[in-house]
Amino acid sequence: MKLMMLAAATMLLSISAQAEPFGAVPSRQPFVATLSNNIPLAFGMDAEQTARALGQKLQYVRGRPGNEIYLALRNIGGSGLIPYRHRLFLQFRHGQLAGWKEDYGENWMWE
Repeated sequence: MKLMMLAAATMLLSISAQAEPFGAVPSRQPFVATLSNNIPLAFGMDAEQTARALGQKLQYVRGRPGNEIYLALRNIGGSGLIPYRHRLFLQFRHGQLAGWKEDYGENWMWE
C-alpha cells in the first residue's frame, strides 16, 4: 500500500515538473480563443461567413441589396415545455457585417 502511494506521488511530481518550469509564467490564451464557437463574429464578414460562424441560415428582414438586416434565431434551450430563443439581428453595410444586436424580447408569460 505504501509502495503504491509512493509511486503515485512520484508520478504526480514528475507530471507537474513536465508541465511548466518552476517560476515560469504560464501562457494564457486570449479570451476569444476560449469561446465555445470556433469562428467568432467579426466585423467585415459577409453573410455566408456569418451564417457559417453561427451554424444556421440567416433570415432576411429588410434592406436594399448590400445593406440588409438579417435575423438569426438562436435556440438557447430552456425547459422541456417552453423553448428559449434569442433573436440576433445582424446589420450588413456594403455586403459586410457592420454590427449585431441581441434582442431578448418580452417574456409573454409575465405580462
